[in-house]
Amino acid sequence: MGDTSAQAFLQHLRAIVGTDHVVTHEADMATYLADWRGRYNGRARAVVLPLDTAQVAAVVRLCAGAGVPIVPQGGRTGLVMGSVPDTSGEAIVLSLRRLNRIRTLDPANRTMTVDAGCILADIQAAAERAGMLFPLSLAAEGSCTIGGNLSTNAGGTAVLRYGNTRALCLGLEVVTAQGDIWDGLRALRKDNTGYALRELFIGAEGTLGVITAAVLTLYPAPRGMLTALVALDSPRRVLELLNLLQARCGAALTGFELMSAVCLDLVASEFPALPQPFAERHPQYALVELSSNESEPHAQALLESGIGAALEHGVARDAVVATSSQQALGLWRLREHIPLAQAAAGKNIKHDISLPISTIPDFIAHTDAALERAFPGCVLVTFGHLGDGNLHYNVAPPAGVAHAAFLLHQDAVNRIVHDAVVAFAGSISAEHGIGAMKRAELARTKSPVELDMMRAIKAALDPLGIMNPGKIL
Repeated sequence: MGDTSAQAFLQHLRAIVGTDHVVTHEADMATYLADWRGRYNGRARAVVLPLDTAQVAAVVRLCAGAGVPIVPQGGRTGLVMGSVPDTSGEAIVLSLRRLNRIRTLDPANRTMTVDAGCILADIQAAAERAGMLFPLSLAAEGSCTIGGNLSTNAGGTAVLRYGNTRALCLGLEVVTAQGDIWDGLRALRKDNTGYALRELFIGAEGTLGVITAAVLTLYPAPRGMLTALVALDSPRRVLELLNLLQARCGAALTGFELMSAVCLDLVASEFPALPQPFAERHPQYALVELSSNESEPHAQALLESGIGAALEHGVARDAVVATSSQQALGLWRLREHIPLAQAAAGKNIKHDISLPISTIPDFIAHTDAALERAFPGCVLVTFGHLGDGNLHYNVAPPAGVAHAAFLLHQDAVNRIVHDAVVAFAGSISAEHGIGAMKRAELARTKSPVELDMMRAIKAALDPLGIMNPGKIL
């Protein structure tokens, strides 16, 4: 695109969304072009901030006509470089942060229709004001957007009870790669009228179209919630505790998080003001949350019965049950500060993987040993949502090895971890997506048949290849 046509293109963008909402100065664009983890900076023609779905559609039509790539962007909290452009400077960044209306809330149907740019915490708060619960919860909920959550099929801490973001969405509004608007905002729990188009766009990371709104499922607000931290000997014992609590508590068990001793050591080192519930160090910990729609005493009785049985039968070593909401918050902060403690301690090699729950102890033992053989003294920082099989399996350098030097081994570490994931019938991405970072590993670990089907869908819905190019495929 020549200088004259480039300027004309920018003028057309300004005519659609307003001059103030087309950002072209490098300093002003910098935030939109940086990867959340601080490892990558892209370039763009402009950052465009539309106000509504009609403006999004007009921008996409303009880009389709000019052959300009589009990188949709929400809260920019992703960890796989899925919402930042490449370094060519050819694409625009389409930020949906101004699409932030809660359109309707229907308590009787237990649904809420929201713009894609709504912050997750604001959706949670709107549901709470209506006496309802939107259960998606993750560490970035104060800044991530529901459009980004849907585009990556985010998980979080309540998947065990409520499912991933996909399970919490009934309908979508999408701007296609041609700039058409698909109104699929149906608040229906049963709709058997052809292909499940909604499913294509959830988890597609903006490579097939732009999600602009969604119908979300709400739940009755629980009347009682309890949190406990349980100390255990091994991942196998943690799995035994999960099975015991599921048998005794059923659907009341809403959260179950695994944390190794290394994780809490990191948190204690980097955030010494946070509470340390146990005087003695234990090999593994499980953070457990129960919620009851009946009453808090009901939740308490279930939790005490389950943990009591675990202690009595030698499954657990010790346990601390929060006696106030403040104490519960303190226990959850230990979990939520693990990634922050990792970042403060230095860069490490991260893996967001999922496995059949029954295989997790064997996977950890097998992969820990393989990494120790290849990189003696490496530090394994293992935590995650054990209740749904999602591990954050992170590898830090051995003592005395510079973080930057260790990162040079990232491909070798990834190969060991991902080969083990495949061997244990798992997935190399549980809730963060593929983005640009895991694209090569996806091609290596997916079957040719599966990749061909994905490419066929991409070609059918985005024949010009302008939607978030270089991501996933």
